Amino acid sequence: MRQEGEDLDGLVRKRIRGLRLVLGWSLDDLAARCYLSPSTLSRIETGHRRISLDQLTVIARALGTTLDQLVESASDDDVVIRPRHDAKRGVTTWSLSRDPAITVAKMRVTKPPPASVAELKVHPGKDWIIILSGVLVLMLGERRILVEAGQAAEFSTMIPHGFGAHDGPVELIGIFDPEGRRTHLRSGR
Repeated sequence: MRQEGEDLDGLVRKRIRGLRLVLGWSLDDLAARCYLSPSTLSRIETGHRRISLDQLTVIARALGTTLDQLVESASDDDVVIRPRHDAKRGVTTWSLSRDPAITVAKMRVTKPPPASVAELKVHPGKDWIIILSGVLVLMLGERRILVEAGQAAEFSTMIPHGFGAHDGPVELIGIFDPEGRRTHLRSGR
């Protein structure tokens, strides 16, 4: 069990740093919002200091997330959602969230995935993707998952993530919560 706890500890540290960077904040910016020193936050992010529950609570609040989201299990046993085909009715379905606060977008991806884990993004929420054609490379932390046409994936966006095309263009339908919409569908910069 110690290994699992160490993995979660490291993931929480990456989430804190990732959210801070996505928000465009320096250590000083976050420190001012959670009343900790920048050096304490730096040591927390780098693993040179243990994180106390009270520190984790104020850091989560300052980052605009919840304690639950920061410490959510990194289990991704259900990342790839395989379709259920009902031959009798001629219907194929994917079980996805029924949350009304979502955005659905068709996307065509032509660029390869990010080259390093440092380029991956983190934000509160979940993303869902359905691959219409091609093969998508889904990067989840250190993992590289191929999602093929006809498959779908659901994952916590608190896991550092990014995606790109594998050997040619990919067309997909993405279903994003408000945070995902801002991250994945922002106007071209």
